[in-house]
Amino acid sequence: MSVGVLHPGAMGAAVGALLVDRGVPVRWLSAGRGPATRRRAEEAGFTEAGDLAGCDVVLGICPPASAVDVARDVASSGFTGLYLDANAISPGHAQEIEDLFRGQASVVDGGIVGPPPRHDGSTRLYLSGPDAGRVESLFAGTFLRPIVLGGPVGRASALKLAFASYNKLTYALAAQAHALAAHHGVDDVFRDLAGAIRRDTPLGAPGALESAAQRAWRWEGEMAEIAAACTDAGLSPALLTAAQELFGRWREYRDDDGVTAGVLLAALAVTPDVT
Repeated sequence: MSVGVLHPGAMGAAVGALLVDRGVPVRWLSAGRGPATRRRAEEAGFTEAGDLAGCDVVLGICPPASAVDVARDVASSGFTGLYLDANAISPGHAQEIEDLFRGQASVVDGGIVGPPPRHDGSTRLYLSGPDAGRVESLFAGTFLRPIVLGGPVGRASALKLAFASYNKLTYALAAQAHALAAHHGVDDVFRDLAGAIRRDTPLGAPGALESAAQRAWRWEGEMAEIAAACTDAGLSPALLTAAQELFGRWREYRDDDGVTAGVLLAALAVTPDVT
């Protein structure tokens, strides 16, 4: 079996590396990718390739906003194997991706919960769709624990987004609370209070805001997907669209490990409309 990994970011590289460790050949498409992507792919032990020819399975792990376009590119290439979409997308978009491959390739819906899998018990891969068992077999016994939900494509995405709607919103609420305290000059006392009473949450954990800001460029798109899923479910998307706007203010700090909390809180201030 040969596996293709598209655009290996931190998550895609870590997931693919698990397969390399068990002797599965993993290819990556290098066209248009930058030096950081190349470094991750080489460190993970991937083989550089120009196309998906010979791949039995393709892992689609990318920013949510790109998921449908990436799947469309794979479908248009004539791929006929198994496509795993493991992105934080709405059930509706997961079903749209299934439709792109209908009659051509199998699609499995995946939802990754947790950090890049580098030790046991940290990360789960929820799976749905008729061929979910094939992906379960691929990752069984690795640091990425596969769990088959059963049911159609879209079910794993729904579970992922339901969990993310709480998990990511806690960071947005923490940022808003810190910004309010900073505006009134009680930020030092607020940090002490939050650290004493809510230290294990984004509100009080040291470095939580800085860590969130480095990932906000992805979370912004994820909030849009959750908002769409809520709308489809007859739920108000207002909380998610607000969080999307907040994370959008941190877009420029992508992968910036030197950004400070003060800079991030200042970026949340809304400029008054003087027109």
